[in-house]
Amino acid sequence: MKLSTSAATALALLTAPVMAQDKDWNFSDGVDDERWSLLNTDYALCDAGLNQSPIDLGTPNAVGDVQLSHNYGPANGTMALGEEKVQVNFGEGMGMNSGGTMFNLIQVHFHTPAEHAIDGERQPLVAHFVHATDDGKLGVLGVTFAEGAANPALAQIMPHLGDASVHNGMEVSFDITDMVPEDLGVYRYMGSLTTPPCSEGVNWHVAETVLSASAEQIRAIYDALGPSARSLQPQGNRLVVAPVN
Repeated sequence: MKLSTSAATALALLTAPVMAQDKDWNFSDGVDDERWSLLNTDYALCDAGLNQSPIDLGTPNAVGDVQLSHNYGPANGTMALGEEKVQVNFGEGMGMNSGGTMFNLIQVHFHTPAEHAIDGERQPLVAHFVHATDDGKLGVLGVTFAEGAANPALAQIMPHLGDASVHNGMEVSFDITDMVPEDLGVYRYMGSLTTPPCSEGVNWHVAETVLSASAEQIRAIYDALGPSARSLQPQGNRLVVAPVN
């Protein structure tokens, strides 16, 4: 897979196990602007960009049936842990097809609370499934979780949320479909990475259906991450497509 320099840099940041001493930024309280550009000139787009993520999806300006399918299933991945980072990296073989474009699954990571909001409300947990096309375009599927029944896929990840020096690189196996709604209606828009360097051109898909996770699972991931949602960004003039109900 041949990538542009910017895409290759973004993918390297998305897959590398980042330890605390390598990280020079933090999330704020999820409300106040983080102003990451003041920390590093490489993060200038975080404040200067016009197509940043996350956004509030409560005011879409179009409705449409986004043609989204996937070939997810049972998978083996490797844990990548760091400061404000719980992530599972995957090998080749699975992905999603959005409007005829194939995105290859790279990793899934989590945020507490969810980053995208609907009418100002954020769910307590989100999984971001990060993908890339063969030419390096990024696509993310966000799936949110509310407190309820335990999630079987998260149950396989929970034992690996301890010391990063012990659990980094350890293999974990679960069925990805346990973390993806069967009814996959999505909000669709063009945005950015939600962490530095905030690269734009990301194809965002946020599932309308909310899955459940137990209070213990949500708390365990929160304890590992802390508050890890970027403040909401302006929608601007972007097209935001809501799913057909």
